[in-house]
Amino acid sequence: MANAGLRAYREVLRLVRRLPADARTYYAKYARENFVNYRRLSADDDLASLLRRAHDHSAWVLSKYSIDATEAARLKEVCVEHAAE
Repeated sequence: MANAGLRAYREVLRLVRRLPADARTYYAKYARENFVNYRRLSADDDLASLLRRAHDHSAWVLSKYSIDATEAARLKEVCVEHAAE
């Protein structure tokens, strides 16, 4: 699915809104830079691994700020849907 990267980015930004106000700017910029750097991939395998990495990193950041990692369930769904295709 071509939109998997865009959907994942949207979910990551939703998760950023759950972070404390002083951390939001940093993580929003970090997410944007990473998604922009990898927007042109040569293979679906690369996208699948990047989506897994986005989910894992997002879950780690949420736990760092004591936010339940289940908040990342929608992001995980995007990653799983793409892997199943």
